[in-house]
Amino acid sequence: MIPQHQSRGKPRTFDREAVLRKALTVFWKRGYEPASMIELCEAMEIKPPSLYAAFGNKAQLFMEAVNHYENTYWNDAWDRLEQESDVHKAMVGFFQDAARILTSQDAPCGCMVVLGAANVSRESQDVNDALKALREEGKTCFLDRLKRGLDDGDLPAGTDVDTLASTLNTLFHGMSIQARDGVEQPELERVAATAMALIPPKPSRG
Repeated sequence: MIPQHQSRGKPRTFDREAVLRKALTVFWKRGYEPASMIELCEAMEIKPPSLYAAFGNKAQLFMEAVNHYENTYWNDAWDRLEQESDVHKAMVGFFQDAARILTSQDAPCGCMVVLGAANVSRESQDVNDALKALREEGKTCFLDRLKRGLDDGDLPAGTDVDTLASTLNTLFHGMSIQARDGVEQPELERVAATAMALIPPKPSRG
């Protein structure tokens, strides 16, 4: 796991969130490995010593940018998935949110956690491992919510929630790739609606 950098020395004179947004744009357009420190410094409008003092190295900068992306664009969607009492409404809401976020003009196109570290070399394996852990967190969130739905009686007894969570997570990642390829929100919403057909209906009571 990549440790979080602790800034030292003189107080920084820049808006950390603003420069992280700029770094995020570079990483999204170029990918982790091709993005150079020169490009990042130019985009962030800071000098190399300031970048290293504030963020440590490129790997730590990248992961902080990814965490900023997650917090800014995805935290609310994951919270709504958890808080909605009906598992079917929770999943419909999340995938509708995903279709909107993945195609938003305000966010990098496609999910950085899925796409950010494509073609990472062995020297940068820590970055790939960190992103893999984040992707597994998504699957765990789906699984926990489905298990709760099963316990609440919203899913039929015996529903294979493990396989269903893995399938939904795979579809979510596929939506990210489609968004990166330019697929627009209405098409992703249709994909999301098809994904919802995989979730067994609530058993009738009587």
